[in-house]
Amino acid sequence: MDFHSKSAIGSVKETSLMYQNCVDGLVIALAGNPNTGKSTIFNSLTGLNQHTGNWPGKTVANAQGRYNHKGNNYNLIDLPGTYSLAANSPEEEIARDFICFGRPQATVVVADATTLERNLNLVLQIMEITDKVVVCVNLLDEAGRKGIHIDLQRLSSLLGVPVIGTSARTGVGLNELQDTIQDVASGKITTKPLKVHYNSLIEDLVSKIEPVISLCIKDKFISRWISLRLLENQDPFLEVVGKYLAKDICSEKDILHTLTQLEQYLVQNNIGKDELCDSMVLEILKNAEEISAATISYAKQSYNQQDRQIDNILTSRLFGIPIMISLLGLILWITIEGANYPSQALTIGLFWFEEKLTDFCLWVNCPNWLHGALVLGVYRTLAWVIAVMLPPMAIFFPLFTILEDLGYLPRVAFNLDNFFKKACAHGKQALTMCMGLGCNAAGVIACRIIDSPRERLIATITNNFVPCNGRFPALIALAMIFIAGSAGQYQSVLAVLTIVALIVLGIVITLTVSKLLSHTILKGMPSSFTLELPPYRKPQIGRIIVRSLYDRTLFVLGRAVMVAAPAGLIIWIMANVFMGDNEISIIQYGANVLDPFARYLGLDGFILIAFILGFPANEIVIPILIMAYMSTGQLIEINSLESLRELFVSHEWTWLTALCTMLFFLNHFPCGTTLLTICKETQSKKWPLVAFIVPTMTGIILCFVVAQTVRLLGWA
Repeated sequence: MDFHSKSAIGSVKETSLMYQNCVDGLVIALAGNPNTGKSTIFNSLTGLNQHTGNWPGKTVANAQGRYNHKGNNYNLIDLPGTYSLAANSPEEEIARDFICFGRPQATVVVADATTLERNLNLVLQIMEITDKVVVCVNLLDEAGRKGIHIDLQRLSSLLGVPVIGTSARTGVGLNELQDTIQDVASGKITTKPLKVHYNSLIEDLVSKIEPVISLCIKDKFISRWISLRLLENQDPFLEVVGKYLAKDICSEKDILHTLTQLEQYLVQNNIGKDELCDSMVLEILKNAEEISAATISYAKQSYNQQDRQIDNILTSRLFGIPIMISLLGLILWITIEGANYPSQALTIGLFWFEEKLTDFCLWVNCPNWLHGALVLGVYRTLAWVIAVMLPPMAIFFPLFTILEDLGYLPRVAFNLDNFFKKACAHGKQALTMCMGLGCNAAGVIACRIIDSPRERLIATITNNFVPCNGRFPALIALAMIFIAGSAGQYQSVLAVLTIVALIVLGIVITLTVSKLLSHTILKGMPSSFTLELPPYRKPQIGRIIVRSLYDRTLFVLGRAVMVAAPAGLIIWIMANVFMGDNEISIIQYGANVLDPFARYLGLDGFILIAFILGFPANEIVIPILIMAYMSTGQLIEINSLESLRELFVSHEWTWLTALCTMLFFLNHFPCGTTLLTICKETQSKKWPLVAFIVPTMTGIILCFVVAQTVRLLGWA
């Protein structure tokens, strides 16, 4: 079986069978807390020999890769970052189930050397499930800079498993890690993991239930661990165990009898299940504290003082939001300015190739309608989408990833958390909005980081209120022409301020609509979550470029091409098929029908039909509008802003028309790529429909109120 050809696992049966049959290599699980450098280790070991997908039935991403070490093949499974195995989130559930049912030959638990005590919580939990554990203490370089020293040999002795120190960003310790993985997986190293010893009550209860559990499950699981889960009454997990064993262990006569006796004992002594669970958690934390105290020493009293000083500024009430907005404006300016030249070069190259396609069609004597449909329709639309989308994404996503690598993005979520809490939404939605600035489809994918399904849907539905890079060129052009046109040498500055104001408006609308959704179709209280502020780190530019281009830019562009190709054909047909006695195109006919309604919104029929036909990608709305105004029958672009202004003014545009068009750009249905992504992420047709209706109705209402208010006051 080809490991790479398989998607990740949906059921426990698929989990076990898929990885037990990986005859071409050993299966190694990679677990750890978020922000421990786990992905860096994964990328360092597997290089480009990896792929990413979704766990079937889940919106949580998985990464799988291969590497070869000393002639042996290894299949490395990068489990979702999680703080525990309590299964309170999809990430925790996936990590727990894979370690249980995937039966990896070894599990590597990556821990952060700067916060080892907290990371040991997960290490101790995993060692309760499996004996074949390797602990990788990463970020030793950062720990050294902060004056933190860890006695790795002592730590290994206390845990009873191999402990390897690494600095994955520089490759230090990775060879030793691979050697140790090989020795543990092959059985050359025999591990004796520390098993947490709980209080006398819990140990007494376990001693009564474990023998009957052992008889039932044989050697398929560690009976002690299953006994602890039974005491916690984790019904969802026990159902998963039952599916794997093909029998309900709780219905087994002996187990049921023993559990009944234990429950009666607890009731008689007024001991609740929650009290038992709390005792277990506290015991694990106590063990982690004792181990860290015995193995960690500090050369400095305040080893993270510098990070705290920076946070006092970046997360302060006074400076936090202004700095965030300033950085956003800077990234937008770099993206916009930097994308101009590569976008022009791509346009020249792609349209040069279009000329060659036209020459080829003439050479083979291709019918005019076929040339128009395929070249002027499909290919030209694809060319516009690629030329306009690719350069901004190729600039924005690396810049965004640099902030992510620096550790700044969690600070953004921290600054905005209070606002989202008041909107009954999730603080991490701030991060998905930031990603939406590059591409709303990527923003929707980023919603996977939100654990709560309800709040994930709110973030998904409202992500389109943040303008993506496909809308920026049109917004900038309209701002330059109609808003900042008379500002002289400050024209570009005023235009950028206008765009930033629109983004802030989009955030306000996002919060408002999020609260409305949370009180209507998505009722519920906001969930609590752990927001870790990682240490500031020097970004690795090379890895950032590869990761952002490969995982984000090309991924989103591929989906855009899937939508744009058929849409280009439809647009060409509508522009070149004529109807009625007046021989007007379908586009013109549609514009005439929509014009009365559009006028109420401060628009006209041509603008509205351009938005509708621009459904595949926001980038082609303005070219479609120009085509409709000029009746050319094919997408064209006017290179001069002055020429564009003259064209719009000749069709009765005013500053109000431009403002309402910009507002509708900010608030209208998501592009086809985003809706396709929503459909794939939610595995439903209902939520893409909701995501279509909500921003569209918001845009209609907003434009109507603005247009009618301005007209009523006589300002236009």
